[in-house]
Amino acid sequence: MALNPSSKQLTAVKVAVFVLALLPFLRMAWLVAQGVPVEPLEFLTRGTGDWTLYMLCITLAVTPLRRLTGWNWVIKLRRMLGLFAFFYAFLHFVTFFWFDHFFDIAEMLKDVVKRPFITVGFIAFVLLIPLAATSTNAMIRRLGAKRWQWLHRLIYIIAPLGILHFWWMKAGKNDFQEPIIFGSIVALLLGLRVVWSVAKKSQAAART
Repeated sequence: MALNPSSKQLTAVKVAVFVLALLPFLRMAWLVAQGVPVEPLEFLTRGTGDWTLYMLCITLAVTPLRRLTGWNWVIKLRRMLGLFAFFYAFLHFVTFFWFDHFFDIAEMLKDVVKRPFITVGFIAFVLLIPLAATSTNAMIRRLGAKRWQWLHRLIYIIAPLGILHFWWMKAGKNDFQEPIIFGSIVALLLGLRVVWSVAKKSQAAART
C-alpha cells in the first residue's frame, strides 16, 4: 500500500477491514445456530471476550504502525477498529447479562460486586461506552479536539483492565499463557507511547 493511497484504495481497505473484523461474529453466530458448540454459553463468552482483546490490541497498534512505517493513512482505520472493540465487548456483556442472568439487573449487579474479575470487566465495559458514543465527527466538534483526545485516552486504562479481567478469570484454572501474551502486547504498545512522549518532552526542553 502506498504512503498516500487514493480515495478508492482507502475505501477498499476500509471495506476489507470491516468484513474481516465482522467475520468472527458471523462465525460464532453460525456455529451456535448450527448447535456445533457443546457449551454455547462458554463458547460465546470466550469468543466475544477474546475478540474484544484482539480488537483493543489492534486499535492500540495503529499509532505505532503509523509512526514506524510512515503510513499516516492507517489512522483513518482506528475509529472503526475501536468501534469493533466496543461491539465485541457489548456482545460479551450481553452474553453475560442474558445467558448468565436472564436480564435480571439485581442478580447481575450482585455478581458484579461479588466476583472481582467481573467487577473489573464491567468497569472496562462502562468506560468503553463514552468512547463509542463520542466516535462521530459531530461529537469531536462538540467536545473540541483537545477534550475529545483526553477522553479517548481512557483506552490506556481500559486495555489494562481488560487484561486484568482476563488474568483473574484464567487464574481459577491456573492458565496464564494467554493473559501473559495479551498483557505483553498491551505493555509493549503502551510502553512505546511512553518512550515517544518522554523523547518529545526532552526534545522540547532541549530547544528552550
